[in-house]
Amino acid sequence: MLLRDSTVLVVDDEELYRRSLERILSRVGHKVLMARNGGDAINVVSSTPVDLVLCDMRMPGINGIELVRQLHEIQPDLPCIVVTGYGTPEDSVEALRAGAFWYLEKPFEQESLQVVRRLVAQAIEHGRLKSENRILQSQLRSRYKFESIVGKSGSLQQVLEIVEKVADTESTVLITGESGTGKELFARALHYNSRRAGRLLVTVNCGAIPEELLESELFGHVKGAFTNAIQSREGRFTVANGGTIFLDEIGDMSPNLQVKLLRVLQDRTFEPVGSSKTLKVDVRIIAATNQDLPRLIEEKRFREDLYYRLNVIPIEVPPLRERPEDIPLLVHHFLDVANQERGTRIETVSDEAMQTLVEYSWPGNVRELENLIERLVVLRPEGEITSDSLPSQFHEKHDPQGRTPRVPSTGLSFNEVVDNLESDLIMQALEQTHWNKNQAAQLLGLNRTTLLEKIKKKGLEKPAF
Repeated sequence: MLLRDSTVLVVDDEELYRRSLERILSRVGHKVLMARNGGDAINVVSSTPVDLVLCDMRMPGINGIELVRQLHEIQPDLPCIVVTGYGTPEDSVEALRAGAFWYLEKPFEQESLQVVRRLVAQAIEHGRLKSENRILQSQLRSRYKFESIVGKSGSLQQVLEIVEKVADTESTVLITGESGTGKELFARALHYNSRRAGRLLVTVNCGAIPEELLESELFGHVKGAFTNAIQSREGRFTVANGGTIFLDEIGDMSPNLQVKLLRVLQDRTFEPVGSSKTLKVDVRIIAATNQDLPRLIEEKRFREDLYYRLNVIPIEVPPLRERPEDIPLLVHHFLDVANQERGTRIETVSDEAMQTLVEYSWPGNVRELENLIERLVVLRPEGEITSDSLPSQFHEKHDPQGRTPRVPSTGLSFNEVVDNLESDLIMQALEQTHWNKNQAAQLLGLNRTTLLEKIKKKGLEKPAF
């Protein structure tokens, strides 16, 4: 990765090393500025756009670590590499804690020049991604009052445009998309940019609550309505009165409850379980599903009239594989979050690893990417994420449609490949449904008992992360 037309500031009180770094970097297309001390460097950064700073650790006046801190006050996303001829482990830790991108020791031997050039390119790319991500999040904060939606792809921006247009209306919204695409984030964006933002957003996962309890959860119950109903309880619709209710996994709702929800959509009234008293609420309804509702209608598992009541404003969230340009931004966003929360120092991703992440199909979408970054940070709390750091499924080669593995010239074991593919499909279904085996069996078109037998036979277990 060579980022040409980048401006690098070299700060060193020794002219020999300033000139040496200038030659190393200018040969690969970087524009090099030079400063003799920290004060001069601060003046340069304050007046001139700079993409990277390489500064000596020990200089008269302001040392390298203090210079990094002061430069980040001027330009928070400016990557800095600290260079020293008197390196100690304590110095490297202190430099990284101060916010340095990396730490190098001089003199630079001939074999290390390529490493220096590559590290410089990675630092500049990381700084640009952080800056772009900061701008995008600032825009989302001001437009949507929600900062966790990261991406610059055209498909994502189209979704955000729809959110902006319909947020401050009372229209019912149906958000569709694969599991893990972030449908709840868009529901929150709709609520927090509406006139109801000062009231509650109440979330109900219709697929996570047993059918016999979901009606009481939604509409409440009176004392004595059923066994263990020792006192009356308000339902989620009552709690959300004046605000918004978000019905996630709406496709899992039973036909009986679908009828009652239809009435709420029509006139905003309902009766708590065990009561004959009709309650009226002022609530906006947002629903979401990862299922194909038109197909469920054909199978008589979802009411057509309810579908049209919900689908007033349809919003389809694109899967991550259809917006690969968002992956580098998301990778660095999740790395920054993990580093901040855990105090770890992983800030670089090798070119090969990033290319692998971009080309991966991401069946679990953004949630899968976030979980992967968390796993990598836990297992490797410092250094660089390389291709070797990635789990085995990222190294499997598939055809462009992702249907079947390629047959290598050396041949393969057919039974082993089929067995691995079956295991991969089962794991994908389990991850997409949060290990809900009933839903996973439906996704795979299997009987639940068949799926359970295969899980047991293959020894598949829920990952620790």
